[in-house]
Amino acid sequence: MLPYKTLLRIDKSSRQAVYLQIAGQFIGLIQDGLIQPGTYLPGSRVLAELLDLHRKTVIAAYDELQAQDWITAIPRKGMMVSENLPEIKPRSYNNGLHAYAEGPQFPIYEAPTLPVLRSNQPSKLVINDGFPDARLAPLDEWARECRSIIQRPAYHKYLAFGPAEGNMRLRKEMLKYLADTRGLNIREENVMITRGAQMSIYLAAAMIIQKGDHIIVGSPNYFYADLAFEQLGAHIIRVPVDEDGIDTDMVEQLCRTKKIKMLYIISHHHHPTTVTLSAERRMKLLEIIRKHKLAVIEDDYDFDFHYSAAPIVPLASADHGGNVIYVGSFTKSLGLSLRIGFMIAPEKFIRKTAALRRLMDLGGDNLVEEALAGMLENGTITRHLKKANKLYWERRDLAGELLIRHLPDEVSFRLPQGGMAIWLQFAKHLKLPVVADKAAELGLSMTYGYHYAYKSKPHNGMRFGFASLNNRELVSVVQLLAKAVKS
Repeated sequence: MLPYKTLLRIDKSSRQAVYLQIAGQFIGLIQDGLIQPGTYLPGSRVLAELLDLHRKTVIAAYDELQAQDWITAIPRKGMMVSENLPEIKPRSYNNGLHAYAEGPQFPIYEAPTLPVLRSNQPSKLVINDGFPDARLAPLDEWARECRSIIQRPAYHKYLAFGPAEGNMRLRKEMLKYLADTRGLNIREENVMITRGAQMSIYLAAAMIIQKGDHIIVGSPNYFYADLAFEQLGAHIIRVPVDEDGIDTDMVEQLCRTKKIKMLYIISHHHHPTTVTLSAERRMKLLEIIRKHKLAVIEDDYDFDFHYSAAPIVPLASADHGGNVIYVGSFTKSLGLSLRIGFMIAPEKFIRKTAALRRLMDLGGDNLVEEALAGMLENGTITRHLKKANKLYWERRDLAGELLIRHLPDEVSFRLPQGGMAIWLQFAKHLKLPVVADKAAELGLSMTYGYHYAYKSKPHNGMRFGFASLNNRELVSVVQLLAKAVKS
């Protein structure tokens, strides 16, 4: 209920009758838009008590409003503001402006915006950046785990704030999971649960970067990481990425000649080009990290999805002197809206990062994290990943076959060892934005590709996300893409 005691001001010294003052002020509130048509007004007894008036005075005011057609008496419900008000053009609040229709009048940070998809028919097929198939998510098992939690005698504690470092049971389950899958030998004090890999990247970078610091990233690079580092004030140095990953010789040279604060590396399935850092360059990079005491954020966003070759363990599992901050996510396993990521780092780093996290997020989602802990413990996640990997492997191979069949001269690519996308490069005579516009006319959404070349050399390429498309959809998508390219 609106604060009528504050909104309705009664001047008993006025020559105007009190009931007319009430009626007039109600009309003003309706005209101003603070009371909308269809709203029920307080009962006469309630309003009389609020305003410290006799009930008959309020009844007289309501009678006056009803006589002017501002309100309507609804049997057994009360007085409702009329849907059809007596004035066609009511007075509006704040000179006709919504309270937030303008402004602000102070400067604000303008985050860069990047065009991702081009489509005038968003309901049609989409070539995305490399997302999982939400239809495969283990939702029944997820719901079963959540029901189990809320049936516990002390279920209420999972609806309270969780620790900023994350649910303790999940952190403990992560130890076994990361040891089995990535060879990481850690303790729960080294684990922090976040709301996705992007949050982990930003928090870790915020703990390392000060304005003006030089950092190294690959070229091209994951654009949202670039934006985060720029927002923190970093001076970004871009090092080329080829088929073996980032150029470690150039990284070493930069570390010798400049004061480099941090390196951001995607060792598996580099974004956007999907290449994996070679074993030789991994060894070289570990030497550089130890020698120069270089802070490293290792983004391993889709380590869990490997196909034709067994994954090489991440840098974080080797001897790096405690300098590698390892970032990962379960979002690709559970669905994009279930935001669960993690950060692995020295205990002191985790403790201080948790303190920073509390400034923007007082605690994680305790219920969601407890449910994930149960799914790790009972093997649901492992079984789901095994099933998803088999299916995504088949889709990767089918996508490759279809692209070769329908676009043999127009595109080039290498099948990735893992991940959910193929890095597709178009022939020089084809302009990706033009192809995207033609595809949109056919009902296919795809990227212009600008963000893959953010502040670096244009590539005329795009990520072809195959994982979220079933076989029938893959056939349709490639046929539409071929039609757009050749039209």
